[in-house]
Amino acid sequence: MPKFSSLSRRSLMGGAVATGAVLAGLGSTAPAASAAPALSAVTPRRRSGQKTMINIAYDVHQTVRVGVIGLGNRGSGMTTGWSVVPGCTVTAVCDIRADRAKRTADQLVATGKPRPAEYGGSGDSYAEMLRRDDIDLVYIATPWEFHYEQGKAALTAGKHVIVELPIATELDELWDLVDTSERTRRHLMLAENCSYGRNELAMLKMGHEGLFGDITNGHGGYLHDLRALLFSDTYYTDSWRRLWHTRSTASFYPMHGLAPIAAAMDINRGDRMTTLRATATEPKGLADYRARFVDRSHPSWNETYINGDLVTCLIDTAQGRVMRAEHDVSSPRPYSRINSLAGSRGIFEDYAGVSSADGGRIYVEPDHGGHSWRDFGSYRKEFDHWLWKKIGDDAVNNGGHGGMDYVLQWRTVQLMRAGLVPDIDVYDSAAWCAPVPLSVTSLAAGGKPVDIPDFTRGDWVNLRTGLDSRASDMPPVA
Repeated sequence: MPKFSSLSRRSLMGGAVATGAVLAGLGSTAPAASAAPALSAVTPRRRSGQKTMINIAYDVHQTVRVGVIGLGNRGSGMTTGWSVVPGCTVTAVCDIRADRAKRTADQLVATGKPRPAEYGGSGDSYAEMLRRDDIDLVYIATPWEFHYEQGKAALTAGKHVIVELPIATELDELWDLVDTSERTRRHLMLAENCSYGRNELAMLKMGHEGLFGDITNGHGGYLHDLRALLFSDTYYTDSWRRLWHTRSTASFYPMHGLAPIAAAMDINRGDRMTTLRATATEPKGLADYRARFVDRSHPSWNETYINGDLVTCLIDTAQGRVMRAEHDVSSPRPYSRINSLAGSRGIFEDYAGVSSADGGRIYVEPDHGGHSWRDFGSYRKEFDHWLWKKIGDDAVNNGGHGGMDYVLQWRTVQLMRAGLVPDIDVYDSAAWCAPVPLSVTSLAAGGKPVDIPDFTRGDWVNLRTGLDSRASDMPPVA
């Protein structure tokens, strides 16, 4: 397979942060820094005493000490993952159910790890945990409605924070997390594990190396038949996730597919999302499933579902690109994150049901012709991200979701131990989560476009590194 010879984003950046660079040729394009636009009506000015967190490195941590809030299915599994990353230790665990904290602590001890302090028994137990001075990073894996409050509390307590999706569900909450991060000088990031998926990172590299020519559009989302789990009495504690379908029309969870596309398009790094239009199908799936499979004595029969089965967000960018983000957990279908990136010279599609062991298919000129898809395998080998080359085997052995969980955790710890700039910052996190509240606003207006705030307050025009990082080592453990 021939190498693509165009001038790439990486060569323009020289592996460092560009200040107002204008990309040429077939890669991404970014306006000069001197052309920073005026702030829009939906973007408030920065308050006195706040400064940007863009390109702010972590202080060097010899050991990263993690406190965990939320020990359900996701939180307990990720706690194990944090405990096995070199130079990381779990010092405290918390859940409103104290027995979960004890169970998680017991599990860590059983694997030879130090016993973390245990907190639980009330809704504000996490606040007590946050008063500890031996926590550098707080990982939050509670139901969505608690993410904003707990994330802000952790920042205010002087901790860095990583939050499961979404970081908040309301626009004012997203802005408050951005402002609180800037005031406290602590980083908050979305635990967007799919951004560290092997195919997603290879797609990112292909896009930034110019393989697809001028990138024009991308398509991502979260299409996952969760009906059985949503009606389970044990999987989602107190049925919290099903209940969201009774009280909101939002696109709850498009970020797994949206974030990798946004990264490939340099969102907040030379481009930004400007407007969003949402559509939704009728909410038929959950009620139909309940009628066929759920006993009449089940409490769900008192519920009315208002969230559309398929919620689609069409997003425009400042550079004229189009992104389509979808969410559907209520319909019978195989799992997909869609994960498609296209441009003037080719296209990549992931999770397309093809026979390729690498799970994707590709078509690029001049390599291909005849209007026939080709296997992705040789391209993934060429464009494999350095993180997967370095820790791929460890990731598969130590982390869920094919290893992407461990890559996320390993990289976060490495960034903190080496004193590097985060791959994903609070501005990325807020932008990727903004479709949650904005989809509600658009749907209420009959699908009319709504403005997307610029959480960077004009700094999106500057090209800078992110998930397209340069290779680096984990500092040795003393």
